[in-house]
Amino acid sequence: MSFDILQEKIREKKNPTVAGLDPRIEYVPAHIQKKSFEQYGETLAGAADAVWEFNKGLIDALCDIVPAVKPQSAYYENMGWQGMAVMEKTIRYAREKGLYVIADIKRGDIGSTATAYAEGWLGVTKVGGTECPVFDADCVTLNGYMGSDAIKPFLEECVARNKSAFVLAKTSNPSSVELQDMVAGDRVVYTVMGDLIERWGKDTAGKYGYQALGAVVGATHPSVLKELRRRLERTFFLVPGYGAQGGTAADVRYAFDELGRGAIINASRSIMCAWKKTGQDGLDYQEAARNAAIQMREELKEYITIL
Repeated sequence: MSFDILQEKIREKKNPTVAGLDPRIEYVPAHIQKKSFEQYGETLAGAADAVWEFNKGLIDALCDIVPAVKPQSAYYENMGWQGMAVMEKTIRYAREKGLYVIADIKRGDIGSTATAYAEGWLGVTKVGGTECPVFDADCVTLNGYMGSDAIKPFLEECVARNKSAFVLAKTSNPSSVELQDMVAGDRVVYTVMGDLIERWGKDTAGKYGYQALGAVVGATHPSVLKELRRRLERTFFLVPGYGAQGGTAADVRYAFDELGRGAIINASRSIMCAWKKTGQDGLDYQEAARNAAIQMREELKEYITIL
């Protein structure tokens, strides 16, 4: 299964982190913006071109440090079709550089709509007699609160194409308590979802013991991480909320098993926007991102040993 591929890349680099590629135009250094705007003007095309150059530079700077990147589709949809073209190019470029790509799309629809999403993001679109890969990510994020109908088409693609998906279980945002912490019988909702994720992914475990469906569990809830790690032994965790949102290395250590496996920690702004703290006007954005990623790796090493 695809989580075997991710775990191998994590072990290779001794680094269980994923760099989020969530670029707003204001995150892009001025010298990159200037070049793109001179060619395309202050237009969506100009913004998309600047983001593409920024993404390429970040991927080049990070590809030997982090095992994975996670572009968030909202930041690309925000620029219309030009932005979605950049997302497609970003996924392709990252994979060419040997990175595992998690497309953060949080889709959660049903029936033929879910099938279309699954084909577009993980599988192929059939055009006459030809099967055409579209975004071709290694993994996606999903919202399972519409039930198994929203997950099955993605799971089928995961099994057929050696890919994977993370399903929202306990998210890092403060208002997650409004639903996810509600009591449902003898459980709370996030444990119900965690149990469903393991049930839906049954019989898809790879050599490391993790199933094709993982769970999103926020770094800002360390006690929940500890609880769900004990409860969901076959579930790989994606842990957002590190850095800018307040999660620390001490918090996220609970996401890992006794061998330091089974989880990947996301940081976005703290890596992408590291250049804003150096006083070099973004001319050193690659070096700044690289240093931030190395610092995060070293912080995690204090608590996590990957075997």
